[in-house]
Amino acid sequence: MKQQKPESWGVYLHVPFCKQKCFYCDFPSYAGKEKFEEAYIHALIKEIQTEGARYVKQWGEPATIYIGGGTPSVLPCELLERLFETVGGIFLLRPQHIQQPLPQGEVAREARRSGSLVGRNNLHAVTFRGCAHEKDARVRARTGDIKCCADAKDVQATLSWRCRACPSPEGKALSACEFTMECNPGTINAEKLSLMKRYGVNRLSFGIQTFHDDLLKKIGRIHSSEEAREAIELARSVGFDNISLDLMYGLPGETLAMLQEDIDEALALHPDHISIYGLQLEDHTAFWKMNELGKLNLPDDDTTEAMYDLMTTALPAYGYARYEISNFAKPGYESRHNLGYWQDQPYLGLGAAAHSYLGGVRYENTKDIEEYICSMERGTSPRAQEEPATRAIQMEEFAFLALRTARGIDKAAFAERFGVPLASVYSETIKRMQQKGLLEETEESVYLTPLGMKYGNYVFEAFLL
Repeated sequence: MKQQKPESWGVYLHVPFCKQKCFYCDFPSYAGKEKFEEAYIHALIKEIQTEGARYVKQWGEPATIYIGGGTPSVLPCELLERLFETVGGIFLLRPQHIQQPLPQGEVAREARRSGSLVGRNNLHAVTFRGCAHEKDARVRARTGDIKCCADAKDVQATLSWRCRACPSPEGKALSACEFTMECNPGTINAEKLSLMKRYGVNRLSFGIQTFHDDLLKKIGRIHSSEEAREAIELARSVGFDNISLDLMYGLPGETLAMLQEDIDEALALHPDHISIYGLQLEDHTAFWKMNELGKLNLPDDDTTEAMYDLMTTALPAYGYARYEISNFAKPGYESRHNLGYWQDQPYLGLGAAAHSYLGGVRYENTKDIEEYICSMERGTSPRAQEEPATRAIQMEEFAFLALRTARGIDKAAFAERFGVPLASVYSETIKRMQQKGLLEETEESVYLTPLGMKYGNYVFEAFLL
């Protein structure tokens, strides 16, 4: 059934492979299953070409693409390139992939082969595929610079000879899609980063967690602190200008001073975005089992609370605004993909265990890698579950997801979504939370106070109908 076109939508692609399962992780990710990587990527590509293409036809280009896991960066370059090629071809109306400048000599040779010498300054005319400005495009053979005379913008020579200063045939500018890739510092190198850059990835999310090597070993991470620093510096050298770091606090054996050192190390690398999460003991993880046996030395509650207070004051002091409970960003570097989750925007999840939110209904693909592969080979849907939500559940989800953000619940958006004012459903709840100092209300919105951010789960529970 064709669904109404949303203002914005996102795509999530799940890569469930990793080198080693972190001791705290309850995500659907698997170590030791490298033999399935090629078949899995083939299946994922098929799902992109079917389900992905169907929603692009209905809704146009997604606003965001996010490749997560697992550890997507564990894949070899050959499989990454296959995946990126399909993602660019299906989801980007004007693919930005293959953006690596040609070597200067090759630019000159291609200019001579495909165009005619125009004389002065060793300039050569070059035809750009599908470029409305092809008669005006010039390549400076000596330096490899390209200028589109129609708008006097310098653009890079690319292997596909696209003029990146031109709008698409529909008159839309080149894709502004936020394209994020999760990376583990222990599985990244210059070749993979260059590949990501060439195929349009424009945001990297590095799982650092801590810069203390002893803590990294305790939580099951495969990288060292030095590898983390090197990976971020390498990403900058390749040309990435939107980099996010993940940190954690409340780790076994961690002290407040150690968290301060982690924050200082992170700030020294000048990331554009920082996510920082308190350790949660999820059921049936390695840490959960260790804790059940009394073998997990966690910080006490007072220390954990002090850690929370430290990170919520230290990061804003250095220009990282808190725009969500666990997320801080420099202005303009908020995660647009994650904001879509919190702002009731639809998203399409592709791959094993991927979740989708389409037309107000939540779906989940099968978690089993082999079953997912077989399902795509048979041409059947990998969706294992549908969760039809009542109107009350939809209101609850809208409220507590929006409350995770600094903006909070937009009253106009709630009224548009449900046809009733927010106050008609939650007036008593809002008053009660205000009296406790956990909520603030304006004419436009309802949002958590700093204290409310600290005790967010308590507030969210109050919004259950």
